[in-house]
Amino acid sequence: MQAKFLENEFWYGGAVYESYKQPIGEEDSVEWDFRENPTANQIMPLFLSTKGRYIWSEKGFQIQFHKGMIQAEGDCEILLKEGYDSLRGAYLEAMKQHFPFHEIRLSKRFFEAPVYNTWIEMTFYQEQNRILEYARGILEHGLPTGILMIDDGWSPYYGKWQFRKDNFPEARKMIEELHKMGFQVMVWICPFITPDTVEYRETRDKHLLIETPEGKPRILEWWNGYSAALDLTNPKALEWLKGQLDVLQEMGIDGFKFDAGDSYYYTEGDRLYKKANTDELSRLWAAFGEQYAFNELRVCFKTGGYSLMQRLCDKHHTWDERGIGGLMPGMLLQGLTGHPFGSPDMIGGGEYLSFQENSGECFDAELFVRYCEIAALMPVMQFSAAPWRLLGKEDYEKVLAAMKVREKYLPVLLETVQYAYETGEPVVRHMEYVFPGQGMEKTMNQFMIGDKLLVAPVTEKGAASRSVRIPRGRWKLEDKILESNGEEQVLDSRGGLLVLESIDVIKKDEKTDIEM
Repeated sequence: MQAKFLENEFWYGGAVYESYKQPIGEEDSVEWDFRENPTANQIMPLFLSTKGRYIWSEKGFQIQFHKGMIQAEGDCEILLKEGYDSLRGAYLEAMKQHFPFHEIRLSKRFFEAPVYNTWIEMTFYQEQNRILEYARGILEHGLPTGILMIDDGWSPYYGKWQFRKDNFPEARKMIEELHKMGFQVMVWICPFITPDTVEYRETRDKHLLIETPEGKPRILEWWNGYSAALDLTNPKALEWLKGQLDVLQEMGIDGFKFDAGDSYYYTEGDRLYKKANTDELSRLWAAFGEQYAFNELRVCFKTGGYSLMQRLCDKHHTWDERGIGGLMPGMLLQGLTGHPFGSPDMIGGGEYLSFQENSGECFDAELFVRYCEIAALMPVMQFSAAPWRLLGKEDYEKVLAAMKVREKYLPVLLETVQYAYETGEPVVRHMEYVFPGQGMEKTMNQFMIGDKLLVAPVTEKGAASRSVRIPRGRWKLEDKILESNGEEQVLDSRGGLLVLESIDVIKKDEKTDIEM
C-alpha cells in the first residue's frame, strides 16, 4: 500500500508505546515494524488521519512515513479507506468495520473508585498482614475504598494459583476482612507454569503446554526467569486454568490482573493445538480475561473493543517520555485505537526499581503529585506506592485535593464511560477529535473527557503556570469565564489540575466574533 499525505494531514495509531512520537505529519520520517508486537503495551493494526482516512490490516505490518509519503506492507491485505471527513469520522468508520465493541461487562467500580495495587510497597514479597496494613492505611489517611490488587508473589509458584500457606495462613479470612472494609479484591496471574512442579507435569502430560517443533514443552524466558507456557489455543488448557480461578472466586476473589502474555516471549513456529502466531497468543490471553468483570491487561494485540481495563505499561519515576511525559500521549492513543477503559499506570510510576535507593532515579514529591493530578480525571485512577508514606503533609494535601477534583467531575466521567460502553467512543479524547480544523492536531499535553471537560495537567517540574490551547467559544474555569478565538492562553496552575468546562463552544472550523 502506497499513498501520499494530504495537505496538513496528520496520522495516529499503531503502538500505544510509540504515542509520544505522534502525530506524524508530512515533514516527519518514521518507520515501524509491527509484524509482531515489539512493545509491552497495546497495539492495533490501525492508523487514523485527521483528514478522515484510515489504514487497516488484519495482521501487523511494516509502515513507513517519509516526507509526505506512506508505504505499508505485510502478510495480508492493507486497506486505505477515505472519505470520512475528520479524525472522529475515520475512527467511527474503522471501529464499525473492523473492531465493533463487544458487550462491555467491565465493572463500573473501576471508574467509581480508585484501584490500589500492592506492587510498589511489597514487590514479590506479598504477605497477608502487610496487605491488611496497606488497606487500613488507605482508610486511615482519608482515601476512599476501591479495588485492591494483590500483585505477583501471593502464590507459591506460577501455575499453582493458590495462596501460599506461609505468607497467607488465613487467606479466606483476609479476603473477608478486606470486603468488610469496602474493597473488592483481585490477584495477579500469568499464562506461565514453573517447571519441575506437579502442575508442570500434569499440563505436560495432557499436552496443554506450548511445545517445540520436536514435541517437548517450550521453556521460554521472560522477566521473572524461565517457564513453560499454557497453549492458549487449546480449550482444555483454558478449562484447566479456569478451574483454579473458580476456586479463588469461591473464596471471595473478585477478579484477576492478567499480566505477561507479551507477544515477544513466544516463539514463532512452535507446536500448538490450533495454528496461531505470537500476536494471536497474546490476543487469546486478553480474550480469556474478558469473561471477568474485574480484570486488568497491560499488553494486547488487536483488542480494540474488548471488555477490558487496559493499563499503560510500567512507567519510570521521571519527567520525560519514559515517565509522566508518556501518560497523556499513551492514553490519547489508547482511545484512538479502541481501548477507552484505561489507566495511566500506577501513580508515581509502576517501574518498581525507580523507587529503590540504588535506582539512580531519586524520589520527587512534586512529580508524584503531578502523576496523581493526571490520573485524577483519567478513566481509572491507580495507586501503588503509598502516598502517606512518601509525602510530607503539604504534598499529601495536594493528593487529597486531586481526589476532590475527581469527586467533583465524577458524574461527567461516569456519563462518558457509559457512552463508551454504548458507542465505543473514547473517554479520553484528543483535542482534534472533538474540535477538528482548529489547529490542535499536535496537542498531546491536554485532553477532553467526552466533549464537555478540557483537562490540562502540569508535566513540567517547578511550573507555576502552563499554556493551554483553548478551542473557540466560552469556557468556565472555576469561577471565571474564559473566551477564546482558538488561541493559547497561559493559566495559573498553582492550584493544581486545570479543568475547563464547556459553555458555548464551536466545534467546526468557523470564524467567531468573540471579543477578547
